[in-house]
Amino acid sequence: MPRVKRGTVRRAQRKKLSKLTKGYFLKKSKLYKFMKEAADRAGRFAYRDRRRRKRDFRRIWIVRIGAAARQNELTYSQFIHGLKKLSIELDRKALAEMAARDAAAFAELAARVKQAGSEPAAPAKE
Repeated sequence: MPRVKRGTVRRAQRKKLSKLTKGYFLKKSKLYKFMKEAADRAGRFAYRDRRRRKRDFRRIWIVRIGAAARQNELTYSQFIHGLKKLSIELDRKALAEMAARDAAAFAELAARVKQAGSEPAAPAKE
């Protein structure tokens, strides 16, 4: 079997890794073993936090919608339930944006939800 030295391939891998860890503290940006560990760890955090970001934004949107709903004398759950009842399909991102930037439109929406909530419910079909 022929001898394999991996000259350019090895150098290319290390170069790629050193580019990933550029700016890291001490050994983590200088020595191959530590560069590998640091890059793996950073990759794990990045993967986890890409999913985490989605959760965090949803929580922020819910807080903003809840605050705006309370200003219009509704709770968050009453507001969302009313929207579903009225078949208004706005996602939480759009509702939060509306609450922050266009309070008048949000108030109008809340008024429609309140009105729908005050009407007697239709009798259940058996």
